[in-house]
Amino acid sequence: MENKQQKDISEQIARQKLKERGVEIEDIAELVMYLQNKYFPDLTIEECIESVNRVLAKREVQNAIVTGIQLDELAEKGLLDEPLQSTIARDESLYGIDEILAFSIVNVYGSIGFTNYGYIDKQKPGILAKLNDHSNGSCHTFLDDIVGAIAAAASSRHAHRAAHESQ
Repeated sequence: MENKQQKDISEQIARQKLKERGVEIEDIAELVMYLQNKYFPDLTIEECIESVNRVLAKREVQNAIVTGIQLDELAEKGLLDEPLQSTIARDESLYGIDEILAFSIVNVYGSIGFTNYGYIDKQKPGILAKLNDHSNGSCHTFLDDIVGAIAAAASSRHAHRAAHESQ
């Protein structure tokens, strides 16, 4: 019972952190739709939301969300040591640890997630464009990659389910 309770608390915290940073489940579901509607024209936003929710139920995803958002928040407050502070605050392109953290999410539903993630990370549609805009002083170095990774994993989940159902 304690394990389930801990999991529920971890998921609640991860979801709350996303919401506090301006990310709604529907925003991520729209990214899933962006990635999948070419292949599944009958895909509904409700199916995308379901896949996002399933991804968010995974403990390793929750851990990545909380870790990444915590680092973004610390960078916003100037509480990291140099050179890490400047690197994260600037979202330095050669840093790469933000992508490595995102890969832990992408990997949850197999290698197809890497392709989805790479594509959406370059395109930056929807909420990703907003998170990547540094003009308001917010730091989303980790969050934009985490959100893209959740969408990529949810897209992979949908693709795997669709392939299984067609067999």
